[in-house]
Amino acid sequence: MIDHYATLERRLSALAQVPDLSVALANPVGLEKEGLRVGLPGTVAMTPHPAGCGSPLTHPYITTDFSEALLELITPPLPAGRQALDFLRDLHCFVYRHLGDELIWAASMPCVLDGDRPIPLARYGRSNAARMKTVYRRGLGNRYGRTMQVIAGVHFNFSFGAALWPLYQTLEGDKRTPRAFRDDAYMGLIRNLQRIGWLVPYLFGASPAVCKSFLQGHSTDLDAFDEHTAYAPYATSLRMGDIGYQNQQEEGTGMKANYDSLDSYVRSLTWAIETPCPHYEHIGVKIGGRYEQLNVNVLQIENEYYSTVRPKQITEWMERPTLALHRRGIAYIELRSMDVNAFAPLGVDEEQIDFLRVLALFCLLQESPRISAGERSAIDRNQVLTAHQGRDPNLLLQRDGAQVRLRDWASELLEMMAPVAEMLDGGADGPCRGSLARQREKVRDSALTPSARMLDEMRAHGEGFAQFARRVSEQHRDWIRAQRLGPERLAEFERLVGESWARQAEIEAGDTEDFEAFLARYFAQRFDNA
Repeated sequence: MIDHYATLERRLSALAQVPDLSVALANPVGLEKEGLRVGLPGTVAMTPHPAGCGSPLTHPYITTDFSEALLELITPPLPAGRQALDFLRDLHCFVYRHLGDELIWAASMPCVLDGDRPIPLARYGRSNAARMKTVYRRGLGNRYGRTMQVIAGVHFNFSFGAALWPLYQTLEGDKRTPRAFRDDAYMGLIRNLQRIGWLVPYLFGASPAVCKSFLQGHSTDLDAFDEHTAYAPYATSLRMGDIGYQNQQEEGTGMKANYDSLDSYVRSLTWAIETPCPHYEHIGVKIGGRYEQLNVNVLQIENEYYSTVRPKQITEWMERPTLALHRRGIAYIELRSMDVNAFAPLGVDEEQIDFLRVLALFCLLQESPRISAGERSAIDRNQVLTAHQGRDPNLLLQRDGAQVRLRDWASELLEMMAPVAEMLDGGADGPCRGSLARQREKVRDSALTPSARMLDEMRAHGEGFAQFARRVSEQHRDWIRAQRLGPERLAEFERLVGESWARQAEIEAGDTEDFEAFLARYFAQRFDNA
């Protein structure tokens, strides 16, 4: 850790000499927030995605994830966290205009479930592209179960502005091409985010309990909170633990993305997309005229690979994400490990964004060696331990081959982040330093974490998880409906609804090949053609 700190200190000192540093450190922020639509009985909504919200196939900001009932609200990249939150608030306001009596569930873990099969798959129209998206989701359900796919989260998308990269490359004395330097720096950032990624569920995890209906009768090591709720006493984020969505194919195939470089990452995912997996052959592909999955490969497509953090590039229409990365490099980073914050009406708040900005720059400026097999095992183990036992004051994680208390490691990391927060705030007390101080308080007293607060509220109100989440969902709905959606923003959203339906119709009218030919052409995209 001393060597790592020396690298961080050197880079911070070099950056501190830069005039107008705030311009160089400006980093756009985007948010993706998932939320399950829930009907009056407190179960998954069976109604279609509201037509007044636009086409989920083509709308840039309002779509669906796995299920027709699982909303996904997306902000564009914006200059500041506050602006991203304001845009997300407006999206919620607009969507609630079209939900009737339904709620957007205020928690990551789903509401009361009536088994696996009734959960409706997302639908996107009659085009080949729409059919592919639904078949992919049917495959996910067949491979992992549909209940796993309706767990919701918040994704934090960030990048560093164009002004930073040439400056940073010059300070490092790096002679490679600008893109090679940028891609390598981003991959180093990703490796560091994985190394200390357990901090995110500890600080922001908000899923210490689940409705027993989610477990579908399967045995777990969870305790009974009450008749209908299971929990782990020290859990932070069961969503990120063993009962959440996991890449089960790793057990049978040894599939693990390689983060040594962008090229290694792309090639490891490409192998998985193109390699048959016996574990999925029993499902079949086309049964009785209906596609049950896109293929029998380790991954149907890139997005099936679950990871807490991903390198991303904006894709063109029907372009494979790995090819987009290969062709144009990394445009931004997607951090996927945040639970929906049940104590924030939008599922995320400004304090979280301010801390994640500090975390991102800290991970960029830290030394980032390649991850060995032993360290990869420790990273995975640390994540699961933190998810299930993170608030245990004596919990030990593995670091550099030795055991260290989570509290001690977290305190050390937050201390090391202090000069990064100060730099982002421009040297004065500001939001990043304030957020960092609040995270330190959570490390000193785990009762201040969202996961602990959730269990405390459930006990105080004498309610189980579903009752708690329903009550808070109603409070959030009332808050959102009390917000004012400005006339210009309303007009913009209504215009996008019309444009999205028109674009869907255009896509459907332009289909000239059958579905099999469409899929063959999609998967025929190769690096040779890049």
